[in-house]
Amino acid sequence: MKGLLILGLLVMTVPAFAHHPGERLDEVMAGREPAFEPTDLRSMPDLALTNEQGAMLTLRDLRETIVVLSFVPRDCGAPCTEQQDILASVQKQVNITPMKQMVRFLTIHDRSVSIGARWDHANWQSAAPRDETVAESARRFTALSDRNPSSPLVHVIDRSSRHAGLFHGTGFQQINLVLYINGLTNAPVVADKSVPDTWWDSVLGLFK
Repeated sequence: MKGLLILGLLVMTVPAFAHHPGERLDEVMAGREPAFEPTDLRSMPDLALTNEQGAMLTLRDLRETIVVLSFVPRDCGAPCTEQQDILASVQKQVNITPMKQMVRFLTIHDRSVSIGARWDHANWQSAAPRDETVAESARRFTALSDRNPSSPLVHVIDRSSRHAGLFHGTGFQQINLVLYINGLTNAPVVADKSVPDTWWDSVLGLFK
């Protein structure tokens, strides 16, 4: 029942989204949500991570999913705690819809820092940088913004490994992030040409 309610909201909240804005998604969201900043970047900083199980992880391992990426540096305090609570609530709304299978939430934080938010581990994981501090990783990604932000950022990466947009701080409307994620689920996946195709990829390409 809750899933149907969220799907209904996605359709009825605003007419522009009822018809899936497609290539105008960033424009429509920028007009609707002041805390949203479109980026449309085909490249972004690397992240060499270790997950909770001690396995190595990179953003490339999450390609072909929508990644909602956030950082919790050691000294961030209340702003990051509040943002994690908001994102966990967004995840709850996403996960009662079919979008659950297409979206991954990733929190980068120091192991000594408690996140506190009630995340669903089905499509959320935390990780720590292997060769730098969380603050250093966060600064490299903050540089993608043109607004000189002072609050923590939520980075949204689409299924084509494109850094699509940013949600600043904690003042954004949760439904707007859900709507933006929904819009990205309807966008076609564009092959990442930054990595050469393998021999097997080339063979498969003959049959497409």
